[in-house]
Amino acid sequence: MEVKKENRGHASLRPAGMAVLAAGMVLLVASIAAAISAGAADIQFSAVWRAVFHYEPAREADRIIMSLRLPRELGAAVVGATLAVSGAIMQGMTRNPLADPGLLGLNAGASLGLACLFAFFPHASFGAKMLFSFIGAAAGAGIVFGLGSLKKGGLTPLRLTLAGAAVSALLTSLGEGIALYFKLSQDLAFWSAGGVSGTTWPQLELVLPVTAAGLFLAVLMGKGLTVLSFGEETAKGLGQRTFAVKTVLLLIVLILAGTAVSLAGQVAFAGLMVPHLARSLVGADYRWILPCSAVFGAVLLVLADTAARTINAPYETPVGAVVSLVGVPFFLYLARRGGKLR
Repeated sequence: MEVKKENRGHASLRPAGMAVLAAGMVLLVASIAAAISAGAADIQFSAVWRAVFHYEPAREADRIIMSLRLPRELGAAVVGATLAVSGAIMQGMTRNPLADPGLLGLNAGASLGLACLFAFFPHASFGAKMLFSFIGAAAGAGIVFGLGSLKKGGLTPLRLTLAGAAVSALLTSLGEGIALYFKLSQDLAFWSAGGVSGTTWPQLELVLPVTAAGLFLAVLMGKGLTVLSFGEETAKGLGQRTFAVKTVLLLIVLILAGTAVSLAGQVAFAGLMVPHLARSLVGADYRWILPCSAVFGAVLLVLADTAARTINAPYETPVGAVVSLVGVPFFLYLARRGGKLR
């Protein structure tokens, strides 16, 4: 009887989840269109439509849209989606509502990898930047999980958060030390502040297949993540191979977080806020939380990038700073309420 009730609950949630996902997609398209139109050079929506579907290099507006603004906003959408899905996976896997790639050493590790790359291979390609981001993120996550598991009792949410904060501070300091020693502070400043202003079509051609594969695998793992979020003992009792599921999920997080940092640098709190929003809209089923997180994470970063370009035009504010203006109060609110949004 309980199983039947649970199945009926999932069936009743499906239309609501589809409605939320569809609304998010509409909001994302509208956000990208508005972001492309806004800027130092105001461009009408009709010009955006014309440039995308009837591009003519002779028109200045078309060149601005296709060469600068469209790849930039697509990059922002990719970064937001990957960070939000990474955060949702981390929260479900660790059962820690405050988990976030930036709070668990992934972003700091990826940035340290980039600092090493800039120091020893200054003319490396963007593909090399992605590779070093993955390596750094893996090292950061490995240290955090290793430290959190040392003490008897295993990896608890509190230990994971404390270990993540300590390791993030250490890796950030190492990256800054390398930057100072090799006089790379200016080159690394972009990655530390976070931003997508330098996104180009060749970068997107390299990033999009990787992120699409990572997001697809994440959605496929939604059912397993939902079971794991009930607790490891419960998951084992239901026949789940928890070690294998955790390994696959962690690899997905490394791919997504590493790609995001290689493209935009450190953008904290996006992976913390969006999964809570998605969970409040579609419930505790990660088969819906993950795709909704991807869509609303993309919306968040597109809007944040638009604000970063227009708050102090013609100068730009770092996207990471804009997101943090909302993320820090949100984090404090969650901490005060014990990790519950409501």
